[in-house]
Amino acid sequence: MEYALEVTGLSKKYKEFHLKDVNISLPSGCIMGFIGQNGAGKTTTIQLILDIIKGDSGKINIFGMDHHKDGVAIKEEIGVVFDEMGYHESFTPMQINHMMKHVYTHWKEEVFFDYLSRFALPKKQKCGSFSRGMRMKLQIAVALSHEAKLLIMDEPTSGLDPVVRNEILEIFQEFVVDEEHTIMMSSHMIGDLERIADMITFIDRGRILLSGNKDEIIEQHGMVRCKKEDFEKIHSDEFVSSRKSTVGVEALVSNRKQFKREHENLLIEPASLEEILIFYIQRNGKVGD
Repeated sequence: MEYALEVTGLSKKYKEFHLKDVNISLPSGCIMGFIGQNGAGKTTTIQLILDIIKGDSGKINIFGMDHHKDGVAIKEEIGVVFDEMGYHESFTPMQINHMMKHVYTHWKEEVFFDYLSRFALPKKQKCGSFSRGMRMKLQIAVALSHEAKLLIMDEPTSGLDPVVRNEILEIFQEFVVDEEHTIMMSSHMIGDLERIADMITFIDRGRILLSGNKDEIIEQHGMVRCKKEDFEKIHSDEFVSSRKSTVGVEALVSNRKQFKREHENLLIEPASLEEILIFYIQRNGKVGD
């Protein structure tokens, strides 16, 4: 299997935060959803991958190249989209096009202008006057116009209205359809990732909680909803974490089929990605916490 991105033992320590031993493997042709609550380490991880900040230890390979030694070549292969626009507000798309000609070897002016038309973005209007959705579309147009093979995005759909979000998600799906392009996308929009992601990586407090094929993760996990007296018969090793509900107790289990074999009398249902995320984050809590 070929990997677009391989992160091994990545660590970065600040005074009040420690990203520790992060491992990520992203196969080429996939969309990976990078999920975690605020402060979990998503942005720090992305900044380390992009060599914006320096890590304390670990190794990062992008298309088999070392992200330090081969930084110039790697930047030609990566498109980046951040939550905030990275261009001066006085720039117009026309000026950005002229600038990018001198930044990327494979900049495609005609592709960029095609995206501007598709997104209904005015070529000569200052991007400082653009709405949030327009600014995000501009970043995406730039990212897709220099033959990038890997898109790395930090909250690209956050704060956008449903129509714009849907349009952008369709573009991402088009980008990877040939299986030669890859996306790593951090997001709080779990529904977006359930729709388009092939793989999911959960991070919390600087550590990876869970990473793998999205469908397999959902298939393996399940939600048990039962009365408190029935829950007390379940061993603590059989569930990830639990909480009180209006009718009893809810618990996430990581092996739905095995749990069902051992507790045939209890109802177990598929878990959503959001439920999986929440219950892993609180897995050290007690019932009702």
